[in-house]
Amino acid sequence: MPEGAAQSVERQLPTEEARDLFALVRELIKGEIAPHAAAEEEAGHFPRELFTLLSESGLLGLAYDSEFGGGDQPYEVYLQVLEELAAARLTVGLGVSVHSLACHGLAGYGTKEQQAEHLPDMLGGGLLGAYCLSEPSSGSDAASLRTKAVREGSEGGDWVITGTKAWITHGGIADFYTVLARTGGEGARGVTAFLVPGDAEGLQAAAPEKKMGMKGSPTAQLHFDGVRVSDARRIGEVGQGFAIALSALDSGRLGIAACAIGVAQAALDEAVAYATERKQFGRPIADFQGLRFMLADMATQIEAGRALYLAAARLRDAGRPFSKQAAMAKLLCTDTAMKVTTDAVQVLGGYGYTLDFPVERFMREAKVLQIVEGTNQIQRMVIARHLAGPDSR
Repeated sequence: MPEGAAQSVERQLPTEEARDLFALVRELIKGEIAPHAAAEEEAGHFPRELFTLLSESGLLGLAYDSEFGGGDQPYEVYLQVLEELAAARLTVGLGVSVHSLACHGLAGYGTKEQQAEHLPDMLGGGLLGAYCLSEPSSGSDAASLRTKAVREGSEGGDWVITGTKAWITHGGIADFYTVLARTGGEGARGVTAFLVPGDAEGLQAAAPEKKMGMKGSPTAQLHFDGVRVSDARRIGEVGQGFAIALSALDSGRLGIAACAIGVAQAALDEAVAYATERKQFGRPIADFQGLRFMLADMATQIEAGRALYLAAARLRDAGRPFSKQAAMAKLLCTDTAMKVTTDAVQVLGGYGYTLDFPVERFMREAKVLQIVEGTNQIQRMVIARHLAGPDSR
């Protein structure tokens, strides 16, 4: 089966507009993404020109208001687009998800003036965003971040940001960064959000991390050496930043869940195609019950994960709480991706361990999805907090 071939997924889309959108997405995948995915990942090439095309096609702002250049699509549609992009190439699917995450703060908490000034370019003007929360010593314990923003002069004065952010997807190549920095005392209440231009003086990216997978997606530390940002680029109220960050992560985790199911589906499609063509003992290996049961389990796990992320998306679209379901979806879908991609390598046997087939890449890529935007251990903590309340310690 050629890499990037159409997924064996029957999608239930709410509108004719959504069906037209998927036709566009599949056309872009077939012509612009799938043919280059394997070679560009192996070479560590980030397809910046492709993201410009995605922006021009309206795919970087699907879930946002058309008033500011968005696509007015419900989250259940946006996430299924992410799934298909990630199935073709995770660097692209995850990149779109991260860009959407970087736009969330301004779209949800910015003033009308800020939104009118910045969102059209962010959503459809060819810009690429990144999200800066984690730090070298502040990952899962995000509320302990140390990057500081100090206001000069009286209220309304510029802010000066100093510190280091870590594990930043699109670090060093983004046109704008949503940055969480400490403006007050310790803990969550002392954090504020800022929109920082990618070319700000004093902002410098370290060399990209050398990663196990997703080699085409740059991940780097960012150093803020007295970066000056006007108060007009502060997002929300002073001290509201951590609440903004958590709100963004609830939505972002659904993006990761959708990407994970995309990778898992791509791995399953490759495994089924191989198993029906590969012959041993005079017949296709798909005839052997042990392997048939493995494929059946893989498909069932994928369908369960897809149903869970879509159920969470529909809660979000209805304006209902979805934080618990987002954590559940991120947990289940990314664990599923790891299991399914590992099993896909097993189905292909020795061939699955070579670069001649994409399943080894899918397996390496699946691992990071269990880590980004809150490890799966953190997701379990979030779910348990919803069920049993805060830890009493």
